[in-house]
Amino acid sequence: MANTTSGTVTFDKTFAVDEIIAEAYERIGSQVTSGYQLKTARRSLNILFQEWGNRGLHYWEVAETNIDLIEGQAEYTFYRASGDGTSSTTVAPASVYGVADVLEATYRTDRTSTSQSDSAMTKIDRATYSALGNKLSKGTPSQYWVQRLIDKTTVTVYPTPSSTAASKDMHIYYVKRLQDLDATYTDASDVPYRFVPCMCSGLAFYLSQKFAPQRTQELKLFYEDELARALSEDGSSSSTYITPKTFYPGA
Repeated sequence: MANTTSGTVTFDKTFAVDEIIAEAYERIGSQVTSGYQLKTARRSLNILFQEWGNRGLHYWEVAETNIDLIEGQAEYTFYRASGDGTSSTTVAPASVYGVADVLEATYRTDRTSTSQSDSAMTKIDRATYSALGNKLSKGTPSQYWVQRLIDKTTVTVYPTPSSTAASKDMHIYYVKRLQDLDATYTDASDVPYRFVPCMCSGLAFYLSQKFAPQRTQELKLFYEDELARALSEDGSSSSTYITPKTFYPGA
């Protein structure tokens, strides 16, 4: 007789915040018995998500959009949230918010349903941009500098778009910030199934610092181990080719 299974693969979709918190408390040998325990655990989980932003690239948060280039305008802004301002993007009906960083960019000269033509743009740092002699010179943008501030991320292009370039787009791949957890404890988290184990162990580690300090070091080891596995599994693998270099001394 064949094994009877559920036929579903949606555990992470229905794994609500209150269950995540309950799991973490059980790992430190406790249970949720008050509203404050829920509140402090939600706060810790949000802090954990911010800490993940320093752990490297999270591929499930990578998205793409187009920046509508404007003649003579070098800087384009993506705000943290709509309450901070209106972002510079052609996405409709709403602008893009919560951009953590820009990974790649191309100057798109053709964009139709059947054809497209992109030219790669080079990402430069602040020092390189600062050293440019005439930042207001107009032309076809080929470089960009990303500045990551508290309430916004700015993208500055060089050269500044000319009248011809203004009819084109800058196509970018960007990293989004993880969504916050609010007081709706029946919501799911903004985390894929690969990171569910380390999310629970990470929250248990954070809670242990408050309620079970004698177990903090032990839980930290569990957390770091599971997070390392999740980070190594995340992303999309690609083919790697290693070609030996032929070297002829004296040639």
